[in-house]
Amino acid sequence: MPRAVNAVASRARRKKILNRTKGYWGRGKNVWTVAKNKWEKGQTYAYRDRKVKKREFRALWINRINAACRLNDVSYSVFIGLLHKNNIALNRKVLADLAMNHPEAFKAVVNQVKKSN
Repeated sequence: MPRAVNAVASRARRKKILNRTKGYWGRGKNVWTVAKNKWEKGQTYAYRDRKVKKREFRALWINRINAACRLNDVSYSVFIGLLHKNNIALNRKVLADLAMNHPEAFKAVVNQVKKSN
């Protein structure tokens, strides 16, 4: 009796990975074992870097806010502390956008915080 190997499903499974690795460099696009390992590693990096991306953006926002604060004669830590003290609920993303694109509005926020202290 012949051995049943279900070649159709096996080929489809391999083809699925090889289609996902189109554009990879070298043997990573056409050799099954190399392509499979590269694709799995890429998925691991993608998962990890979705978290890292959030960290990097927060750091960027903090740098932008700090630069704008220093132009208005206050440090970042003092500014954030005064925001919390005065119950002004603006997150860092919004503050960084104000600092970059609307410096007058950011200056008004800084002055409001300084005045109420």
